[in-house]
Amino acid sequence: MTDPIGISRLTYAYGEGELRRPVLRDIDLTVHAGEVVLLTGPSGSGKTTLLTLIGALRAMQEGSCRVLGRELMGASERDRVRLRRSIGFIFQNHNLLGFLTARQNVAMALEIEAALPERERLERAGEMLRAVGLAGHEDKPPAKLSGGQRQRVAIARALVAGPGLVLADEPTAALDKVSGAEVAHLLRDMAKSRGTPILMVTHDPRILDIADRVVAMEDGRIVEAQAA
Repeated sequence: MTDPIGISRLTYAYGEGELRRPVLRDIDLTVHAGEVVLLTGPSGSGKTTLLTLIGALRAMQEGSCRVLGRELMGASERDRVRLRRSIGFIFQNHNLLGFLTARQNVAMALEIEAALPERERLERAGEMLRAVGLAGHEDKPPAKLSGGQRQRVAIARALVAGPGLVLADEPTAALDKVSGAEVAHLLRDMAKSRGTPILMVTHDPRILDIADRVVAMEDGRIVEAQAA
């Protein structure tokens, strides 16, 4: 079986000519099926840029990056859009739509399945919300939910379509200690139960225990990789 993420000699820079600034330098990284990998390091070390390249949110420049069996080097925008539909994204800011209920926010992730009736999308969204511990909150708007509950909605939205990979960027940064730990462990447990690999950027030392492996970055390079 092909690893969900396989990166070799990935290099990336911002700007051109004299303004060119390398951000990633000769990155090699593999993430195995069902593995939870945390990407750590100081601000500016390239973590989020790497995550956006793996998530097909920006075009590659040098090296190889295979995600869910697809090579991203040289991939067209159309190919990258298609790949993004197979990835669940979770961000520091939950990015929920305030005028929709929790159920409707989660159901939006299923709209790419055109043949799926709206009733079934809403039913599946409700099931996923209950699975992340939000029974009774399905029809509340984000403003009526706590920060931790909103991130649970974001997790439900990321997982409801059965993605092959979950990418998370600082999902606990805006949460207090208890809520952050709950969200991190929930994300790990939900992904593990489905065999879905997670690559998570974090500065939060409180959640390192959820990882199978911690990968540290500094100045655009991976400086160490260790078991959690």
